Amino acid sequence: MTIRLYKAYTPGTRNRTISTFDDITTNKPEKSLIRKNHRRNGRNNRGIITSRHRGKGHKRRYRVIDFKRNKYNIEATVASIEYDPNRNARIALLHYTDGEKKYIIHPRSLNVGQKISSGINAPLEIGNCLPLDLIPLGTAVHNIELTPCRGGQIVRAAGTYAQIVAKEGNFVTLKLPSNEVRLIRKHCTATIGQVGNIDDNNITIGKAGRNRWLNRKPKVRGVVMNPIDHPHGGGEGRSPIGKPYPVTPWGQPTLGRKTRKKPKYSNRYILRKRK
Repeated sequence: MTIRLYKAYTPGTRNRTISTFDDITTNKPEKSLIRKNHRRNGRNNRGIITSRHRGKGHKRRYRVIDFKRNKYNIEATVASIEYDPNRNARIALLHYTDGEKKYIIHPRSLNVGQKISSGINAPLEIGNCLPLDLIPLGTAVHNIELTPCRGGQIVRAAGTYAQIVAKEGNFVTLKLPSNEVRLIRKHCTATIGQVGNIDDNNITIGKAGRNRWLNRKPKVRGVVMNPIDHPHGGGEGRSPIGKPYPVTPWGQPTLGRKTRKKPKYSNRYILRKRK
């Protein structure tokens, strides 16, 4: 993937960069694998906003992704590489030999026409899905399960990968993209390779309107609000927050405060915390 740069024809193109989409092979998704996607825009079942700064944006159809990769010992051919509006990674359409079609997250360097498979007998090639205990040390993997047969839950964003650093007993030690080192059961599966679209983090939005297309509303700082709207608000002119530490609109400490629960069940599996 390459990035297209704009000249400053207008203020909106002064710092704008976009993907060239040269890795996309088709712009028509597989009809049998798309679903309606009614977004809640940060509201709960009563219509109350529980996650701020979300709403509007372009309509999307959800692409059903196969995170489980549980069609064992059945070979599939990569038919196309497509854009997915619901994630920053690309997706690949697979045609299995039994006639079924499925989407997977597109691994880097996986091209149209290549053969991939899943299961304990799958070769150690990019795009193949195997249990962690059968993958050699030092291999880059993605779409990793945390519970066997539940499907990949972590390392699915564009350009990410985890590295297998050790094996002992019933667990495999992985170094995650956040530099966290943790244990995962050896029967959990993972896909070999790095997630594609690695230049996604180099894209510059360029203008506020482009964020609105992506379902993101503007954010307003608390210090410019009134006291009734935010604990940081009020005062004459530019004034400090007036508190010993920053807080959320509801008075809870923020901006550096750890939010992970201390008695969390997965703490025993974390060997080194993320930085």
